[in-house]
Amino acid sequence: MWNYPKKEEIFEKLGKYAKLSGVIFIILGIIGIIFPTYMTLATEIFVSYLMLLAGVVAGYFTWITDKNNWLGWLKSFILVGVALLMLLYPMSGIATIGLLLAIYFFMDAFAGFAMASMHPIKGRWLWLFNGLLSLALGVLFLINWPFSSMYLIGIFVGISLFFDGFILFIGGSQLKKIGK
Repeated sequence: MWNYPKKEEIFEKLGKYAKLSGVIFIILGIIGIIFPTYMTLATEIFVSYLMLLAGVVAGYFTWITDKNNWLGWLKSFILVGVALLMLLYPMSGIATIGLLLAIYFFMDAFAGFAMASMHPIKGRWLWLFNGLLSLALGVLFLINWPFSSMYLIGIFVGISLFFDGFILFIGGSQLKKIGK
């Protein structure tokens, strides 16, 4: 009744598509690093459309579950409004994303310092290094904010895509070996 593919076929297909995805991610990452303003704009548009979709879905579920739920409608209108604002005025959206990343890095620095301050933890220097690196990245975002967001977001997204692609490519190569 159920026709499952063999384990070797699954690993071979998964490995092939992981390697292909890895190459695409590496290329996108390199493009993002070389042209960070375009990657920043693409990221802002992607986030805007995700928020727009979330607002529409929230409105739909508020409509079908409880039309009188004003908090559900408020959430939907805020998501749609912010998404439209980010699409119509992309620089404000880019500045907001940059500020959110700076806040994230400061929170990550705080967590890293807190973990490093725990007495019996082994490898606490790694937590301290992570805290210092996150603090430096947060300060880097705040220096010349909001203008620095225009290129920093693209560079960070590009670097992330590059390394994700590298890991996917290596993982895809390993999956082919596991399947055999």
